[in-house]
Order: sequence, then structure tokens, then C-alpha cells
Amino acid sequence: MTETLDSVGIIAGSGIYPHTFARAARQAGVGKLVVSGFTGETRDDLASEVDEITFLRVGQLSKMIRFFQDHGVTAAVMVGQIAPKNLFDLRPDLRLLKMLSKVKERNAESLFGAIADELEKDGIRLLPATTYLDDCLPEEGPVCGPKLSKRQQDDVAYGMRIAKESSRLDVGQTVVVKKGTVLAVEAFEGTNEAIKRGGKLGRGEATMVKVSKPNQDFRFDVPVVGPDTIKNAAEAGVNVIAVEAGCTLLLEKETIDDLCREKKVSLVAARGQ
Repeated sequence: MTETLDSVGIIAGSGIYPHTFARAARQAGVGKLVVSGFTGETRDDLASEVDEITFLRVGQLSKMIRFFQDHGVTAAVMVGQIAPKNLFDLRPDLRLLKMLSKVKERNAESLFGAIADELEKDGIRLLPATTYLDDCLPEEGPVCGPKLSKRQQDDVAYGMRIAKESSRLDVGQTVVVKKGTVLAVEAFEGTNEAIKRGGKLGRGEATMVKVSKPNQDFRFDVPVVGPDTIKNAAEAGVNVIAVEAGCTLLLEKETIDDLCREKKVSLVAARGQ
């Protein structure tokens, strides 16, 4: 059972994920929500969901920690995306510069892991990004949309194996396949661009598979599917989306249901290989 805290800090990226977390935390009884957002990433309307909010540039680590300390935050979550380009276009403060000098690999996992260590040094514990969101983690089986054919079921199983291996190598956590052939593998460009490439080659009959990494640190980088994922898949010609059961957050589930019916996109949750 997830503990209920008096206050929680939110390190908020883009999209609806921070809003979803804020509402779930309120329902769980959290009294005070303190947000550190990022200029050009975090939606301004998040302010109406929380008690305190500030907007910083990506890289202002000292200011973020000081802001949380000033508001009595001892536990925080990372929710929402930071555009990959911003991780390579940092304007780091002195503390972040010192941290980066010790990081051997500049990928999301190593960077966010190092930030978690810095937070811990100042008494701020980083919680799993799925905290209070158990209802958003689908169990194995069909979720919404048309029933899968035998061919599509086979592609889901095949895509799961490929995506798990790709994620193990830290290449990407999403693949697009069709009839046992890999059409696209996500890399630095992100999920949406991989969907576009794979969908174009699949000509309306492609399957997208999204998984977690082996030994994924669920304090950050949790796989997420929202309404935009369904729209982007349908526009690209991807008609099946498979996610890893129990490891992927589905945001705005009712909207996802409506879109899957409208766009004739199948969404299923499968066990990782």
C-alpha cells in the first residue's frame, strides 16, 4: 500500500502526466503539492492543481532543491517528459556541473539517477513515478479497441521480444513490427518519430510495442501511453499498440477508450518476454 504523505514535491515535465499525478495524490490524501516545473516544458495550467509552483530552466538543480526545502518537501516524484534535446542543451548551474563531471554516460537513466542522488543528499527522497497511480497500470489482456487477429497476436509476442532486447541495450523501448519484420526501433528521436517511420512502412497494418527496461528504475522514465499516442499511431498507420502489463501508465483512460473505438486502434497489455 502506498504511503500517504503530508506534502509531495513534483518535478514536472510536459504533457498531462503531472496533472494526473496531482489529482491522484489529492485523492490519496496528500495535503500539499509543491511543483518545480520547467520553462517551455511544463504546462502553465498545472498551477491550478497544486499549492506552490515555480518554473526553472532545465539545469537549475540548486534552485530546485532550495525551492523544495523552503516548502518543507522531503519526498518528490519525477513525472512528465523532458524533451531529449534539452538533456543535451543544458545550462547547468555549478551543482549540476559537478554532478555531470561524475556521470560517464549521458543517457536519461544515468542523468536522472544522478539527480536522484543529489536530492537524497539534501534529504529529499525520490518516489516511484507510479506512486498513487496503480489504477493506471493495466493488467495483462485486451484493454480497448478491436479484437486482435492471430497474426496480430504473433506480432505482439515478436515485438515484445525485440523491444525487450532493444531496451536492454539502451537503444529504445518502442519498436514497430509487421508480419514478423521490424519496421522501426525507437532511438534518440523519441517514440512519435519511430511510430511515423514504422507506420509509413506498415501501410496501415503495423504493430507498435512499448516496454520497460530490464531492471527499470521506476523513479523515472516509466513508459506512458496517453491520448496523443493513440492519435499519432492512427495517423501513422499503426493499428495495434501493445504495452507491458503492470509496467506502463495509461493516462486519461476514458479518452483512450473513445479514441481506440473511433480510430479502430487495438490496445493490449502483454507480459514482457
